[in-house]
Formats: sequence, structure tokens, C-alpha cells
Amino acid sequence: MHIDANGVAAPARFIASPHCDWRAHAHDVRLIVIHNISLPPGEFGGNGVIELFTGRLDPTAHPYYAQIGTLRVSAHFFIRRDGELIQFVPCTKRAWHAGISSWQGWERCNDYSVGIELEGDDHTPFTDAQYRQLQQLIVALKAVYPIAAVTGHSDIAPGRKTDPGPYFDWARCER
Repeated sequence: MHIDANGVAAPARFIASPHCDWRAHAHDVRLIVIHNISLPPGEFGGNGVIELFTGRLDPTAHPYYAQIGTLRVSAHFFIRRDGELIQFVPCTKRAWHAGISSWQGWERCNDYSVGIELEGDDHTPFTDAQYRQLQQLIVALKAVYPIAAVTGHSDIAPGRKTDPGPYFDWARCER
């Protein structure tokens, strides 16, 4: 895997999200934040996450979507259960994945982090394919950016977020 000068990973499938903006410094990336997401909750394999991150989620398609249909959120990467890697935002841009957050005294984690969403939830173990893809992605990111840490959404937004959840095996993730 390779991250190019524009912050795009090869061989990821790139689907552009409008839910991003420019970082103050394009290469100011020093943190990786791991998340989990499934849409509808607890269901895997559909297009709900892609539709949410690209602003095309139909709020009438599922009762849960009515609650989140107007959110403007994204992540840099999404790793499906089979290991497929999808990129929504170049690493040189700020994806809107962390919300109100802080890490080691630094507020606004979106400003200096890369967000990686794993297709999953707090109740289901992740797959071997996801861990393999995640590991390759972390190594590629570390080759380009001065990554100081890999952490969970729950660590940068404690009390507000729980992901990547209790089934995430940190021993299988290079930190």
C-alpha cells in the first residue's frame, strides 16, 4: 500500500465526500483514530455508510436514518468486513470524524488526525481481513506522516463515544 503526495491511498477505492475541509497545514497528521460504524446499526454490507459519508443518506430508508440523515460527517477511510478499503477524504484534508475531542491536551482532533472506520459495532468481533487491511494502512500512513499514536474514538471523546468498542483487539494493531 502507498499513500501519494495528495494523501490518497493505493489501492483504495476513492469515493469523494463533501464533508471535509482543508487542514491548516496539509501534512499536519500525527494521530490515527480508530472508529466502528454500521448502518443500519448492527447490519453489515450495505451502502448506508457510503451514503452517510457522501451526503446521500435517505432518511426514509430506515427508521434510524431519520435521526442521522442530516449529519455532515465523514472519515478518511472505511474498512469493510471483507477487508475492502474505501477512502472518502484525502489525508491532506480534514475529515469530520472526531467531533468534540482532545488528545494529550490538543483539542479538535480532526485538525491533525486521520479517521479510520471499521465496519462493525460494539457487539461484534472484527474480522481477520479488517485487521490485515488496518495494519497495512497504518504502516503506509506512518511511512508518510509523523504519526505519534494510534488511538480509539473513545479515548479522544471519553464518555461521549465507545468505539472502536470492547471487541477491538488492540494487540492486532500497530500503535
